[in-house]
Amino acid sequence: MKRTVSIHIAVWLFLLLFPLLFYHPDDTLNHTIGRTVRTMGSPLSYMVVFYLNYLWLIPRLYLKGNKKQFFIINAVVITCAMVGVMTWWDLTAQILPDNRPPIFGPDGKPLQHRPGMPPPRQAQIFYNFVSLILTVALSLALRLIDRTRQLEAERKDIERMRSEAELSNLRSQLNPHFLLNTLNNIYALIAFDSDKAQHAVEELSKLLRYMLYENESNYVPLYKEVEFINNYIELMRMRLAPSVKVDVNIQVSDDNTTPVAPLLFISLIENAFKHGISSSGNGYINISLHEDDGNITCFIVNSNNPKNTSDKSGSGIGLEQVERRLNLQYPGRHKWTRGLNDGKTQYYSKIEIFNDDKVHHS
Repeated sequence: MKRTVSIHIAVWLFLLLFPLLFYHPDDTLNHTIGRTVRTMGSPLSYMVVFYLNYLWLIPRLYLKGNKKQFFIINAVVITCAMVGVMTWWDLTAQILPDNRPPIFGPDGKPLQHRPGMPPPRQAQIFYNFVSLILTVALSLALRLIDRTRQLEAERKDIERMRSEAELSNLRSQLNPHFLLNTLNNIYALIAFDSDKAQHAVEELSKLLRYMLYENESNYVPLYKEVEFINNYIELMRMRLAPSVKVDVNIQVSDDNTTPVAPLLFISLIENAFKHGISSSGNGYINISLHEDDGNITCFIVNSNNPKNTSDKSGSGIGLEQVERRLNLQYPGRHKWTRGLNDGKTQYYSKIEIFNDDKVHHS
């Protein structure tokens, strides 16, 4: 705001003092002051017309659809301004007359026009008319630019609020979805090892504490998310048969504060435990997570053991949420590749999050 006001002041001061640029060595101080005062009428009229349009006519009439009234009023304003400029020149010429001796041309006759004298009346009318029209056009252009910026800012605010509401909704869906899957695993433990089940409940309390206090934030330090992932993996290990191989390779320091969306990778890990273990208790899961210069990569590979339709573990919304959250929180800054290998025996999922606005392709 202050910068805009400074620009306006500088422009109008330049226009008002512009005649001083044509100072002639033979001019006296009185002649210079007189010429400057006489020519001030034009920039003063531009100033009145500009701010009358910029502050009142454009926002109250043009932008509200009353364009006919806007142009009629401007026609009256421009006519009055032209009359005012010529009247100003005539009055100031009488009050501060140019009493310098005439300047003679090569033919020995006095020049009809010289610096400080008014131009011919018709030329003066045409010049003022065109200048005032351009002044109205300039004020309209600047106001429309301001309006466009305002609408764009409002659009971004609405989009931001919509995104925040959608993220909040996604998190509220994720909590019961995650809890349902975890309780299913604990239920399975109770059947064959009550001690492990009790320990699993203790581990679950740690996970719920994280979800309660950290999941409300849009971003959390990476080390906290890693701690949550490790706790979850240990909880899942309790129900696995020895024949299931789980390989975890997490290369993140204990004090790594790189911001990351909370619970972003947990759905991928859930999916790996769900589909990576066969009904006979065989399978493998490889989980890799590392960070390098703000770039985060999560790569998960598991054996593919599709579940039948009677398997109700999970609602299937986890991966949809991952994709939506990536688009909302990392637009243009992520890459997600996933699918089956040629033999359809192995499923992979790789999420890359970049610390700049360009998507890097490996």
